[in-house]
Amino acid sequence: MHFTASDIAAMASRYRAALINSLSGFKPANLVGTADAAGSSNLAIISSVVHLGSHPPLLAMIMRPSPVERHTLENILDTRCYTINHVAQHFIEAAHQTAARYPREQSEFTATGLGEYWMEGFAAPFVQEASVRMGLQLREHQQLRINDTHLLIGEVVLVEVPDDCVADDGSVDISAAGTVALSGLDSYYSTQRLRRMAYAKPDLPPRAVD
Repeated sequence: MHFTASDIAAMASRYRAALINSLSGFKPANLVGTADAAGSSNLAIISSVVHLGSHPPLLAMIMRPSPVERHTLENILDTRCYTINHVAQHFIEAAHQTAARYPREQSEFTATGLGEYWMEGFAAPFVQEASVRMGLQLREHQQLRINDTHLLIGEVVLVEVPDDCVADDGSVDISAAGTVALSGLDSYYSTQRLRRMAYAKPDLPPRAVD
């Protein structure tokens, strides 16, 4: 199939959203946990998390425009604190259900049966069922003029990862952690490492290390 810009513009909105959301390939499936100033929890599935840098440790994510209530966005801007939790295969259904538009007074943790896990001194809830969990502090927020989406940049201040998923060099084996990937809006995939490559250098041929 071949699509031009005019073809894309003329598509039905749901068809266009499904197509364009799939084109970027596999994306991370994460649950973002927040709480409002009163401590009421919220949970939302987000697929736009991306690494920005390691020193300081920064992750960015994009959130959609906010003409309607966006509880996750509002909580992050209010408290500047949130969690990112990897989705695993055994709770895909519950994780996906957090995309439903529940009223503000309804916690998605309660609605989906996922467990709230709080760390002392941190004002946002983690997901009990997740193997990989991160706590972040908001460092920068920008509303992008091109489409009114929100860019949130957070610093990772807490990390929990299973001991056997961290290699001697610090890299995390997310396949061993049970993390799943997301394509488009609603398709989940298991992950399997095919090979790990050595550091690329211009004077050496590509080499697998395992």
